[in-house]
Amino acid sequence: MSQDETDATGGGAQPGELPEYAERVLDVADLIPPGRVMTYGDVAEWLGDGGPRQVGRVMALYGSAVPWWRVVRADGALLPGHELRALGHYRAEGTPLRGASRRADGHLPRLDMRRARWDGAPAPGGEESHT
Repeated sequence: MSQDETDATGGGAQPGELPEYAERVLDVADLIPPGRVMTYGDVAEWLGDGGPRQVGRVMALYGSAVPWWRVVRADGALLPGHELRALGHYRAEGTPLRGASRRADGHLPRLDMRRARWDGAPAPGGEESHT
């Protein structure tokens, strides 16, 4: 693991204290509206820092404190090991899904990324978009 990856995901944090980069990633995850998603790369681009792997690492380590199911893989596949929990959230929030093909593992749907992807645009009265 490179020094950059260590610093971005918690190498220097004190116990009980989130690394600054992790706080920033989790803040973005909190901003994503119900029924919408951002990819790991979208979050990194929105922040102007890090990359998809760094964001994924933060979400793996600290994401349970935020709506983790809204930060996703670019291909729309559900997070391995968390598919059913995520699917429950997507259905409850009305997140656009694509039906699963018969060849799909477990016949699980995928996210309809064209319709579900959020560009960071604010709700009316919110802050300026970062994209």
